[in-house]
Amino acid sequence: MNMITDIFRQHTELAVFLTLAIGFFIGKLRFGSFRLGEMLGTLIAGMIVGQMDISIPPVVKIIFFDLFLFATGYKVGPQFFYGLKKDAIPQLLLTIIICTTCLITAVLVSKLLGYDVGTAAGLLAGAFSESTVIGTAGDAIQKLNLPENVKTGFINNIPVAYAVTYLVGTTANVWFLSTMAPKLIRIDLQKESQALSKKIAGAEEKGAEINSAFKEWEIRAIRVTGSQLAGKTIKEIENILPGQRLIVERVRKNGTILEPSPDMIIIEGDTIVLAAKQNVMLEFQLSVGEEVSDKELMDFPMIDMDIVVTRKGISGMSLKKIAEEYGQGIMLNKLRRGGQEMPFDPGTVIQSGDILSITGRKSDVEKTSKSLGFKEVFSSVTDIIFVATGILLGGLIGLLSVNVGGIAITLSTSGGALLMGLIFGWLHSKTPAYGKVPEAALWIFDTLGLATFLAIVGIAAGPSFISGLQKTGFAIIPAGLIVALLPHVIGLFAGRYLLKINPVILLGAQSGAGTSTTALKAVQDAAGSKLPVLGYTIPYALGNILLTAWGPVIVSLMT
Repeated sequence: MNMITDIFRQHTELAVFLTLAIGFFIGKLRFGSFRLGEMLGTLIAGMIVGQMDISIPPVVKIIFFDLFLFATGYKVGPQFFYGLKKDAIPQLLLTIIICTTCLITAVLVSKLLGYDVGTAAGLLAGAFSESTVIGTAGDAIQKLNLPENVKTGFINNIPVAYAVTYLVGTTANVWFLSTMAPKLIRIDLQKESQALSKKIAGAEEKGAEINSAFKEWEIRAIRVTGSQLAGKTIKEIENILPGQRLIVERVRKNGTILEPSPDMIIIEGDTIVLAAKQNVMLEFQLSVGEEVSDKELMDFPMIDMDIVVTRKGISGMSLKKIAEEYGQGIMLNKLRRGGQEMPFDPGTVIQSGDILSITGRKSDVEKTSKSLGFKEVFSSVTDIIFVATGILLGGLIGLLSVNVGGIAITLSTSGGALLMGLIFGWLHSKTPAYGKVPEAALWIFDTLGLATFLAIVGIAAGPSFISGLQKTGFAIIPAGLIVALLPHVIGLFAGRYLLKINPVILLGAQSGAGTSTTALKAVQDAAGSKLPVLGYTIPYALGNILLTAWGPVIVSLMT
């Protein structure tokens, strides 16, 4: 046993990889419907491995933490800056209310129970499942004018409180937002979701089935035999079903294959290649003609492409309007915003930075991509100059501090990395030729960056974990419940009755303000709809910024 301990003490990099392996294994374990998650699993694993009293230079965890924060900002940057527009103000105000209440509650509870600054920071971080507070608060504690051993004790208490309150806070928030909150404001969440769906679709589409990202498109060759289409132009045919997308991809007239134009008139006996959602195709085809086998007519190139919306004037338009003006021959498969897949229908409003996954003929896809923004280029190459410069500039900005009421407020170098991630992510959406960070690289920076940071934090806190837990006592459990739930209770009533936010959007926004994807999924399950995600992305972006900034603020308030 001593030999194994010596190996890990001498080769600390192996201790980190051991922690990651154990942590991700623990994170995958399920207890009923509850799963610890890789981040908490890695922190717990670090505390176990840390019993071997392993010392790892602090700069290592800071490097990985900065990469994580930059990636977080980079992903949500376009949505954050869109959120500064007028129509997102209620969601921004809700996020400020929830996050500010969370800070105040954590400080008051900590002072009441006599917690030290490290425990208070861990309480805040765990109750709102915001791991970034561990880093920014720890950095702020390190700068305090205190003996080194005292600062080390405070810093090691952060993950102790975090580990306990994370379990409490996550479970409580999932239960409250998905089950208790709808009862408190007296709504049927599923009925509200159905009503919102009809409202978004628009008055002229009421009663029509909404297009869904989960219904596959079909392409068939149909010989026109009825009078429903005969004598109509391509444009009239494509708009014949309100609220539904029909696309004429090709036409055969008198044996000749033609490319469709909006003014082309279809007559009986023509064969058209029709693209539509499966449910639409089944109902529509029977009334207009018969399906035929025409390999030559169907043999044309179709490509898939992801388009990032950046063009001026597109943001704020509905999908219906975009389809009418720029969507000739285009099938929309998915809509993603801030890393989340969004539900969509004709009335869905597109924002800058949204990613549209489309299919169509190459010429149509290329034309649409130029009209809406730029095509996402799938590449494995990361613009490291862009990433490193962003973190460098962010770190320098984070060194600055502002004195407010005698309290020094600073982002710290890590908070600065988050800020510049937001700005650089937004700049990339405007100038796609620069600053490319592929999804795989973002996953490494985001997931592995945070996991490695938490692994090293856990290893450092391991030797003092038991004593720290004994010192904190079981009062940390009800303390975590109060800090986790009170801000959401206040946010619920403020959002519903003061800010007048639709309840479905409100619960999604509260999940975002609490930076909890787990809570969002629980709300979506309770609603029987993906619509709550419409309120998630903007509060998630701002919530990350505020909660990260609260790290040094809570340190200042507690000292």
